Amino acid sequence: MSAAMSLNIAKEVSAVVSSAMASGGSPALLLIRRVDAPFAAALRQRFRVLDFFASGERLPAFLAAAAAAPDPPRALVIGGVAGVPVDTAFLDAVPSLGCVVSTAAGVDYIDLHECERRGVVVANSGSVYSADVADHAVGLLIDVLRRVSAAERFVRRGLWPVQGGYPLGSKLGGKRVGIIGLGNIGSFIAKRLEAFGCVISYNSRKPKDSFSYKYYPSVHDLAAESDVLVVACALNKETRHIVNKDVLEALGKDGIIINIGRGANIDEAELVKALKEGRIAGAGLDVFENEPKVPAELLTMENVVLTPHIAVLTSESRSDVRDHTIGNLDAFFSGKPLLTPALP
Repeated sequence: MSAAMSLNIAKEVSAVVSSAMASGGSPALLLIRRVDAPFAAALRQRFRVLDFFASGERLPAFLAAAAAAPDPPRALVIGGVAGVPVDTAFLDAVPSLGCVVSTAAGVDYIDLHECERRGVVVANSGSVYSADVADHAVGLLIDVLRRVSAAERFVRRGLWPVQGGYPLGSKLGGKRVGIIGLGNIGSFIAKRLEAFGCVISYNSRKPKDSFSYKYYPSVHDLAAESDVLVVACALNKETRHIVNKDVLEALGKDGIIINIGRGANIDEAELVKALKEGRIAGAGLDVFENEPKVPAELLTMENVVLTPHIAVLTSESRSDVRDHTIGNLDAFFSGKPLLTPALP
């Protein structure tokens, strides 16, 4: 379902919920995510919000108090960077929960199997962020290839009049780009890079009949046939360190890697070694294994572009994810299907 269609449905469902609330109290909602003032106001307009970060309490005490309330919360809004796993212990602490809404596309911090076992429905952000993340991935790639950030530092440091010409970059057009994960975000990246004249291939759990790009069942083989490897897959047991030493070796000394998926999709220690030893040419990274910690070695590398997990962050996406989150909550509380369910 497209983001626009989801938001239209959300508005229709919202009317149902608003009508229901007019005849009764607002349902309780757990909020474990820092949100801006408009987001907070929109939630409080519909729900009785129990805000963890505003409470100043430790999580166990906060959850215990919420669970002991006469009207305990039935829904949770949480973000992937909150650092709180929705696991068995969490669900045990608040047994009244029937819905978890993630404001992120990734749900690796939510135990989906346990939620399904308990009958707890789960929603994510769907395709709300896809275009913004794809734009960021392309931006990282252009920056690495054309040395944009490094050249900017060269000018600011006053080196241009001293050292003269700057080292040559590499053109984007014609590059063979392998994408790991051709979901919403991966397909948006592919379409953008196609427009630059890149040759696209991909690895995914299975071939996508709706695309004509060449499919590789092996990430190693994909890397061996690519100039650029873009990581755009979800993080799970199968994709943790899906880019390892062997894959980096296959990518080769002229290869570039871009990661806008999750930090642990790449074996970060092996990536640092490969970059230090010149076994790959460069990297553009928006995510890291132990955020917000970034390996010190990466900070001094001129062939590496680093951003602080901001690929999703635009003013437009913030507004869209607010409306989308409320749409999923409204659907749950009105007994309708979620807009973007994360469970089958």
